Amino acid sequence: MSYFVYAIKSEKDGRIYVGLSANPYKRLDEHNSGKTKSTKGFIPWTLIYIEEVDSRIAARVKEKYYKSGFGKEYLKALDLTHGPVVQRIE
Repeated sequence: MSYFVYAIKSEKDGRIYVGLSANPYKRLDEHNSGKTKSTKGFIPWTLIYIEEVDSRIAARVKEKYYKSGFGKEYLKALDLTHGPVVQRIE
């Protein structure tokens, strides 16, 4: 089963939220419908980054990285002119 690390950006104030999920598009819908306590005050959210990994453990490691200072800087620097950045496992 694949897992995904995803980053979403609030259109309200520009903050970035990083999470992991087996179904990131369903998870984005949950964020935007106010079902997630930590993000409901900053709706609407837009998907900016998604990375597929081969296990939940690998997803957790990537999630921790993207929540770190270096990871957040990487996410802030993404070129989003063509939509969200998608990374796939090889």
